[in-house]
Amino acid sequence: MNPFSFNEFQDQVDEVLIRHKSILDILTKLQESSSKINRAVAKSVTDCGCIQVHSQKQSAPTDISFSELQNYLTNHVEGYLCDVCKEKIGEEISNNIFYIAALCNTFNINIDDMLANYASQLKTLGTYGLL
Repeated sequence: MNPFSFNEFQDQVDEVLIRHKSILDILTKLQESSSKINRAVAKSVTDCGCIQVHSQKQSAPTDISFSELQNYLTNHVEGYLCDVCKEKIGEEISNNIFYIAALCNTFNINIDDMLANYASQLKTLGTYGLL
């Protein structure tokens, strides 16, 4: 399997994006694709039932460090996506990434550089950079 390159993907997006080239089209398609991800996850719960969501207030002991907090928090998802739901959610996430790449193209932002910069920031700041 060949290594994947976001640069190649970004170039491919630039080649095929014709109809929705306007920044307004890109922004609204990005929002629409985010909604479709939400809908696909919801349908995995309500229609398929392969996963369940059991949400409640997150709680953790008060005498732990911030870095230990992740050991006490949950994503509220129980079960595993079936193959059909996993494929559908993957398709919707891919579509979302397509429009993110289109947005990067519009503003001449190299996606590999952007992600490398963000990864470096995460490495330097760790979880504190997400506050």
